[in-house]
Amino acid sequence: MTIKVRRVVTGHNKEGKAVVLYDGIPDNIVSGRPNQSAVVLWQTSEFPSNNDGNTDVAKVPVKTVNPNGTVFRIVEFGPGVTPRVHRTDSVDYGIVLAGEIFMEMDDTELHFRTGDCFIQRGTIHNWVNRGSEPCRIAFVLVAAEPATAGGKVLEAVG
Repeated sequence: MTIKVRRVVTGHNKEGKAVVLYDGIPDNIVSGRPNQSAVVLWQTSEFPSNNDGNTDVAKVPVKTVNPNGTVFRIVEFGPGVTPRVHRTDSVDYGIVLAGEIFMEMDDTELHFRTGDCFIQRGTIHNWVNRGSEPCRIAFVLVAAEPATAGGKVLEAVG
């Protein structure tokens, strides 16, 4: 699976004029398991974010979450994607761009279709594609403190 999505990043020239810094198909596609691929489109490393400079921070290695900032990523889940049960220390904003997918949680399963949106708040989950077409999701992950429940810290896993 190869994700092909146009990415446009704007910035400023030395005179302060708005310019396009990057415009094209990113080549930093990774796969952490069979039938899954992902591309980071941008990330930040602090709050508030810094809009100075021209470095392509999408190419700076990052795990699932940037613990001090944000990550904007597109993920494609193919049919029969290998399971990855996980929890992150982040608030995840997601939009299903194409296809459909199931999200399994402890005692709940949700079915998402193209156009559906979700906000994932540090819950344990797994993505399952039972269909015959890939599912593409845009994620924005914002660093967060670990979730707690009943006085217990729910650590990031997976």
